[in-house]
Amino acid sequence: MEKAVNSIHSSHLVLWLVIFIEFSLLFPSAISAEIPPRYWDLVWDNDEVDKLETERMEIITQTEELVEVSFKKTWKPTAYNHSTVPLNIDKRYIVRRGVPGLYMYSILERQADFPDAYMYQIRIAFKLNKDKFLFMAVSDGKQGVMPTAEDREPGRCQVLAFKEAVLLTNPTDPRLRGQVDDKYQYSAESKDNRLHGWISDADAVGFWVITPSIEFRVGGPHKQELTSHTGPISLSMFSSIHYAGEDMDSFYQKGKPWKKVFGPVFIYLNSASPDAGHGYRNTLWNDAKRQLSEEIKSWPYNFVASEDFPHSEQRGEVNGQLLVQDRYMDNKLIPAKSAFLGLAAPGNVGSWQTEGKGYQFWTQTDDTGMFSIKNIRPGVYHLYAWVYGFIGDYKLNHTIIIQPGNKVHLDKLIYDPPRNGPTLWEIGIPDRTAAEFFIPEPNPSLVNAILKDNADRFRQYGLWDRYSDIYGQGDVVYNVGVSNYSKDWFFAHVCRKVGYNGDRRTTWQIRHNLQEVKEAGTYTLQLALAAATYGEVQVRVNDPTAVQPHFTTSRIGFDNAVARHGIHGLYRLYSINLPGNIFRRGENTIFLTQARCKGSFQSVMYDYIRLEGPTI
Repeated sequence: MEKAVNSIHSSHLVLWLVIFIEFSLLFPSAISAEIPPRYWDLVWDNDEVDKLETERMEIITQTEELVEVSFKKTWKPTAYNHSTVPLNIDKRYIVRRGVPGLYMYSILERQADFPDAYMYQIRIAFKLNKDKFLFMAVSDGKQGVMPTAEDREPGRCQVLAFKEAVLLTNPTDPRLRGQVDDKYQYSAESKDNRLHGWISDADAVGFWVITPSIEFRVGGPHKQELTSHTGPISLSMFSSIHYAGEDMDSFYQKGKPWKKVFGPVFIYLNSASPDAGHGYRNTLWNDAKRQLSEEIKSWPYNFVASEDFPHSEQRGEVNGQLLVQDRYMDNKLIPAKSAFLGLAAPGNVGSWQTEGKGYQFWTQTDDTGMFSIKNIRPGVYHLYAWVYGFIGDYKLNHTIIIQPGNKVHLDKLIYDPPRNGPTLWEIGIPDRTAAEFFIPEPNPSLVNAILKDNADRFRQYGLWDRYSDIYGQGDVVYNVGVSNYSKDWFFAHVCRKVGYNGDRRTTWQIRHNLQEVKEAGTYTLQLALAAATYGEVQVRVNDPTAVQPHFTTSRIGFDNAVARHGIHGLYRLYSINLPGNIFRRGENTIFLTQARCKGSFQSVMYDYIRLEGPTI
């Protein structure tokens, strides 16, 4: 492949590129199996799908080394155009000599007079040759032969609790019989969603979607998103409301102009020598990882022609150190080790989770809390962070303005995590996920064999139903000082399945002993949630029958993390003040009720729970 690209004259490269893009859309059946059909699409108002079709083509750059081509459309407020998303569209494609692949990006723009619109999802989808690309790889531990699209059709599968999940009953490959397939089982956090794709065993060829930067994605480094799945399909997801739902900022208002560059992403093609033992699969995957490293080192690309994509010398940098001040843990300042720290659009504490319109730039601190955020686009930002092992969110109180080429050196930043008193007991680890809690084995008849990596066991299908199997005689009872949260605290507070089609609210108990009680003091229950889907947590102390709970979250969340096999959605923290006179010396019980149960997926996931004594 590389030699073929090297030997083509630049004018022929333009022709090849135009054929690849335009001809494959107009006449997909005429294109050879080597060129996969692909399309952009955008889901907007009322779940309408716009394929972002364009009207005109322009050659932006044409040299012996590189060709960049643009396809554009300007939105006009005519009666006809009210059926298309109100956006100016500029889709770009770049081919470089000696580089076996295609760079793709888009510049989407809304002018001030464009009407209101919701834009829920923006992506590029690739549909590969179904007879060749059967082996999928999305991580070192998540790889395998996949079912075909036909295997998901009636007569070959059984649809499970929702249309995305099927049980393969008569697949074309008998080895897959009895397995579950669901595209959400292959999701990944944005920070890890950099490389995925397919391998053709017929000719030892790899097709890979490489994302060298996540600056243009929404929701920060932990936003979970689709990768590749049965089809064979590979996706480059730029924005969506997956694992966040209606809380994600997807509304674009008239009077507020907006422009954003999505990408570039790199579609990489590689090949290897076939062998009977399929060793070429590792060769292709490892080569794709090597190429990802090369693309990351080259970011931001210096060959992109658009003035809306700043090169490295036009970007800025922020450096500093983050420390934690928690006098109940240590009288000295504590280095914020491995903290996630980033720049995003100005907003409230934690707003980066649902921010969907601007750019975000993230890094992790070292063991001393030092950090450096590089290659930041010029603009106005807030600095946000969260620290492993500590609850809550950090936000710097003033804005940071990035000018082209400048470096911002910050003083030592001090994070005071929420705390009102000493820890009396705690459950879990403050890490914004429920991964440390008890994740059951799946129903043996509903297993996806690709999820063999223990780290992905929470993505197996039907784990919500396992609660009713395991806790058949009663709900979770956790005895502080005796119980082990990795074995005795179920990963999701779900409803109890009653009969064939019913669900019942569940109440979990935390039993603990207080040697003394300060009745005039105020205790604090720190309740950190890792996800919520139309759930409601009610808190009662020592009286489970009390009509009015001491606290309720009210109905919260649209994450759908349980149904979509996530271990977290959006992070929420509640600091609940409890008067000392509701406790008693000796045994006490806190009751947590998940009160909304009109469906199997109404639920919450806990991140961490801590009871604090009165302030000392």
